Parts: sequence; structure tokens; C-alpha cells
Amino acid sequence: MLSSLRKSRKPGWMAIQLHGASVTLAHVVRTRDARPEVRLLESFALENGEREALQRLRARRDLRSYACTALMPDGEYAVTQLDAPPVPAEERKEALRWSLKEVVPYAVDTACIGVLDIPGRGQSSGPASTVLVVSASESAVLARVKPFEEAKVTLGAVDIPELAQRNVAVLLEEENRGLVFLRVDDVGTMLTLTFNGELVAVRRSDMTSVQLSAVDAEQRERVRERLVLEVQRSLDNFDRQYSHIPVSRVVLASYPRVEGLAAALAENVYVPIQEMDLSSVMDFRSTPELTDLQYQAKHLLAIGAALRTSEGNA
Repeated sequence: MLSSLRKSRKPGWMAIQLHGASVTLAHVVRTRDARPEVRLLESFALENGEREALQRLRARRDLRSYACTALMPDGEYAVTQLDAPPVPAEERKEALRWSLKEVVPYAVDTACIGVLDIPGRGQSSGPASTVLVVSASESAVLARVKPFEEAKVTLGAVDIPELAQRNVAVLLEEENRGLVFLRVDDVGTMLTLTFNGELVAVRRSDMTSVQLSAVDAEQRERVRERLVLEVQRSLDNFDRQYSHIPVSRVVLASYPRVEGLAAALAENVYVPIQEMDLSSVMDFRSTPELTDLQYQAKHLLAIGAALRTSEGNA
């Protein structure tokens, strides 16, 4: 989304995820013809605020020797699907900026904007191509960057959770098949559709893993039925809107794990359901704790952010 890449003495990306009362570091290295390797994954408590924690980690983990990336907080940015404007490529971002004027509640002239192409049908008779526009107010981006600047930790990029989830989903895609990825955690639910390495669609809801595992059986069942219906509707919508993308399966990652959710989905949707396991697509020799599926799910966004490449991200 926001890039000003700097040279780094160490390969790969170090993702620094500030969330709640903790900060997570994830360092992932990609090498040709090999699985991406998670070389470091650690979490620390935010005892005296973000600035103090980042200052401490800058020295303890030598953050200045990494290309670092961070994620925008939920609610501080928007992902909007728009028709691609019929203008030259170099004018597209500015044309889309003004298309957002009636959509976002802040001045678009200073907004930070990134554009993601949605894979099309490849047919001239198809509908106009569409794009996903990632936008955030300048003040929101500056607020995210501020504690890093105060701690003298240089960011090479600022991304969003949707792209972090996409980076993980892409590893699990089958060739020329779409993948639906469903992440459920204690904050909410995100469902994404990816195809040929690109993010195609996003659906969010406020249903959480805590609600889905509630002690009250009636409440638990009510939320579970709502989530199943949401997945059914999303799959139907994807089939209508992106009929050129055959979906291979739905991959589920829930943290804390929601017992019986995969089985409930499998009984009610028409594509296979698979619980996430990254062991076959990533190298965990430096971080053996990641062979635990719940540990993978807990740190999914940090891992996904660190899977960023220098090219191909907004």
C-alpha cells in the first residue's frame, strides 16, 4: 500500500504486528525454488506502549538490519471495488482517486491509495475490468507510522490484513483454480477469494471465534448458522460474479480453534473444506513451534505480512 523500499543487509521482510497488548515479529525469507522460510517468530507484551516496545526491539533484534513492514489497523482503511477507468496506466491511480470522492469520509486529494488488478476473463466480450482500491487517509497512515518513527524503526512498507491473508492463500492455491480462505479469530471474520496469485474479493463480518465457541449452546448455534450462511452466500456470489474462476476448496483457519466448524461447513457447502496447515508450503526448520496448527493460525497475519515481495504488492 505504501512503499519506500530501502536496502537491507538481511534478505526477506520483517513484519512487525502491533495488536492489542502485544507486538509480534515475523521474519520470512523467500529463495528461488524453495519454500518460504520463517526464520523468526516472536511475541512480546506491550508493557509501556508501542514506542517503548519498538525501541527495545530495535536494539534487541537489530531491526535496522531488516526491511520492515507493518499492518494498518482495522477500521483505518478501506478496500473498494471499482471499474477500471479507461485511461492510460500512468493516469489510472489519479482517476480512481477521484472515483473514491463519494465513497470515503476524508479528503481524497491527500489519501494514500494502492490499486490491485482483479484477474479478468480474458475475453473482449466480458464486462469492464475491475480493480480493488486500497485507500486510507493521510492522517491514518501517519498515525500508524508515528510510533515506528519515534522509535527510529524504518518501515519499508505499510500493508493491510487483506494482503497479508492473500499472501498466505496464494501458497495454497492450485494452478488455475481459485481459493477461498476463511480466517476466524477473536476480532472478527475475513473471507477472501484469490486466483493466480491475486486478491479477487473480500468479505468481512463481526462474527468471532469466541462467539462461535460460546458456552451457551443456543448462542453458539445461532452464530454458527449465520457464518455457514455467509460462506454459502459468498460462494454463490463468487460463482455468479467470477464464473471464470473455478474454486478448488475453502481453507479454514480459526484461532482459538472452533471445534466442529470445519465439519459444519463441509455439511453445508458444495466445495471441499480444509483446515489450514502451512507445513507443506513453508519451511519451519528455524521455528519448529509453527508445526502446531493453532500457532500458525494465531500468527497468520504476521506471517502473511512477512511473505510480502518487493514486487506485486500494493
